[in-house]
Amino acid sequence: MPSLDKVLYTARVHTTGGRDGASRSDDGRLDVRHSLPGTPGTGTNPEQLFAAGYSACFIGALKGVAGRQKIALPADVAVDAEVDLGPMGEAYGIAVRLTVHLPGLDRAQAQALVDAAHRVCPYSNATRGNIDVTLTLA
Repeated sequence: MPSLDKVLYTARVHTTGGRDGASRSDDGRLDVRHSLPGTPGTGTNPEQLFAAGYSACFIGALKGVAGRQKIALPADVAVDAEVDLGPMGEAYGIAVRLTVHLPGLDRAQAQALVDAAHRVCPYSNATRGNIDVTLTLA
């Protein structure tokens, strides 16, 4: 398994109660309550947090790749993320669908950016070969 060349940042979060508990980061910037998916609770759930994290990270990867290639991304670049939770035999797993919006870019150029971002995005690298990830250019 490849290891990091250098640690750039470490996120630290303390969670209690699991799927119906709470999570708080050591710097206080994240402070959320959790609710079970599909229940009437007021909190978020791990799948929503994963979707938010993956889509934000993917946009960051798009920006990095576009910057290196001297391509201007549209101001309204967006990623819609869907994270499915379901049984896999005796265990549970997730699957991800990312729909990438790059309005105004040539379709071939946009697809090349999406493919390159998928190669460098930390979430993509963490999930590659572990879960189904489907990328769609809107």
